[in-house]
Order: sequence, then C-alpha cells, then structure tokens
Amino acid sequence: MTKRLLAYLLCGAALLAGGLGAAAPASARHSVHLVHPGQSIQQAVDAAESGDTVLVLPGTYRESVTVTTPGITLRGTGRETVIRPGSTPVTQTATGTRAPRATVSCAESGNGICVIGTKDKDVEDVTVADLTVTGFARSGVFAMASEGLTVRNVTSVKNGVWGISVERSVHTLIRHNTARDNGDAGVFLANTIKAEEGAADTHGTLVERNRLEGNRIGVTVRRLRNLTVAANLLTGNCAGVFVVGDENKPKAGALTVRDNQVLRNNKSCPKTDRLPALQGSGIVLTGTEKVLVTGNDVRENAGASPLSGGIVLFKSFVGVTGDDNRISGNRLADNAPADLVNTDTGLHNTFEGNTCRASRPAGMC
Repeated sequence: MTKRLLAYLLCGAALLAGGLGAAAPASARHSVHLVHPGQSIQQAVDAAESGDTVLVLPGTYRESVTVTTPGITLRGTGRETVIRPGSTPVTQTATGTRAPRATVSCAESGNGICVIGTKDKDVEDVTVADLTVTGFARSGVFAMASEGLTVRNVTSVKNGVWGISVERSVHTLIRHNTARDNGDAGVFLANTIKAEEGAADTHGTLVERNRLEGNRIGVTVRRLRNLTVAANLLTGNCAGVFVVGDENKPKAGALTVRDNQVLRNNKSCPKTDRLPALQGSGIVLTGTEKVLVTGNDVRENAGASPLSGGIVLFKSFVGVTGDDNRISGNRLADNAPADLVNTDTGLHNTFEGNTCRASRPAGMC
C-alpha cells in the first residue's frame, strides 16, 4: 500500500470519527485502530471505545468478529477487504498468537460479523461498512438487539443462510449493499426466529438501494411493522420480496414496499418445511395487514409455484388472511401466471392505478 493511499484512508476515518469537515474538541477525539493482513480484527474491536473506528486494510482475514461496544465503526477499504471463516478461533496478531475473547460464539454459530446487544440493553449506533463477507455457514452479517445499526457498502456473498440478518432490532439502516448467492435471503429481517411472538415495531428501519441477486429470496420481512423496503434491485432470486406474517398478534404489516426494481426472479428453489418450491415470485404478501406496495417496477417474474406472479397476495400457510393491504401505482409486465395475483380471502385489499395486462382473478388491472 502506498503512503498516499494510507494517508487518504486515515484521513477518511478521522473525518468519520470526528464529524465531516468539523474540528472536534480534544475531549471528543476518537481513535482509529488500523488492522493489517495477518492481524486480528477482533483484537482491534476489543480495544476500541465508543466513537472509535476500526479500519481494516485490504487483504483476506480468516475469523469471525463480534461487536458489543456501542458507537464503533468497523470499516474496510471496499471489496478488497475480505472476511472468511477461519479454521480455528486462534488468530495471528502483530504481537503474537492469541484467541480473541469475543469471536468464539459468533464463529461457532456460523456467522461472519456479529453485532450483539443483551437481553436488557441494545447495542447502539454501530456501523459496518466497506468490506466483503463470504463463505460463512449461517450469515455474513448478523445483528441481534441493536439500535441504530448501519450496514453500508457490504458485499455478502455465498453464505449458507442469510447475507445480512437482523433480529430484535430497531432504527436499522441497510443501504448500498450487495447480497448475492446466499442460501436463503439476501437481507433477512425478523422479530425473532426462536419464539412465536407478535410482529415487532422496528421504529423506521430502512432497507434501501441494495442489490440482491441469486439468493433464494431477495428480502424477507418476517413478523415486523413500521419499516420501508425502497429502491432496491432484486433480480435472479427465486423470489424478490417476501413480507410474512402468521397467527400471532399484532400482525405483520403497517409497512411500505416502494420504488423497487423486481426483475426476472426466476431461479428455481426446492420446497422447505415452511414454503413450497419457489420460482418466479416478484413481491409476495402473506398474512399481513396495512402494507403499501407502490411505485415498483415488476417484470418477467414467471413460474408455476403457488406463489408465482408479479405481486401476489397469498393466504398464509397457517390460515391467516391478509387485510387492508394496498397495491397501487406499480408497473408490471410479462409476469406469469399473472402480473397481479390474489388468492387471499382477506378483507379490504385494494388494487388501484397499477399498469398491468393480466390478473388472477381478472379485473384487477
């Protein structure tokens, strides 16, 4: 690495830590912890305090990393900063070999980067940015009990289950990421996967301007309320967007899916314990209420699954209907079996102002 590039990276990290373009008072200055190839990211994270930046230089790092301190920025230099599974939790550092204290649980659960709060207190204002996470058995980036988490410019590729997974968290921002060829969802958002509970309020979580390609599902929103999925590109998945509820109260819903490009999600995926085989599903709502689907461009999603079609309302597999959902102002073309599909028996679902050619039942275009 040239001295000029290193100076540029350090300057950028200082601006992030101290406030863009503003001189921070001495009491507010924060540290930048540089991590070179062969050193431990976890060791730098453990040494960081709230407001500090851990800057990971280009290279491949074989470890899992857990962040539990609030206000930390974990940042790479772009796609050339790569985190992969390690063969053991022991990591080589600049001063010798040690077993980082926080990596074992994250590694054992099959995740790459973990941002974890506690049962009683969320970890606040953590940022994960500008790096690649690949090859983990479960999730590339996993967060639980977080508030104000930002995941930005992360490439999460070929992880066993989820690219970016967030549970029991609020005020999350997932922006400008690429999630590709992950085993289940590129982005997975849920209240919890370990208990049957009503939908949780995310207090304005935003999933925006991400590229989600080649996954089983591009974005899954499960048992959540008060969030937005906007301006993402979803292509080459088995299904683009799934918003999922069940018999628990309150229902999933009161959220918005808008201005997304949902194109040719025609990969074929076998059935699971929860879902039938998937292919050709654009945007699916099942067991939801008061969801607004608007301004989306939904084209060439085609398949023979019960969930295939451009925008699909489907009665949930546990028998819960969708109610008061509004599908308006979308542009749909060349989806099969139809652009708009409603097999739900719920009340007050409306289809208005959509540009499309075919619907099931007829008359919704």
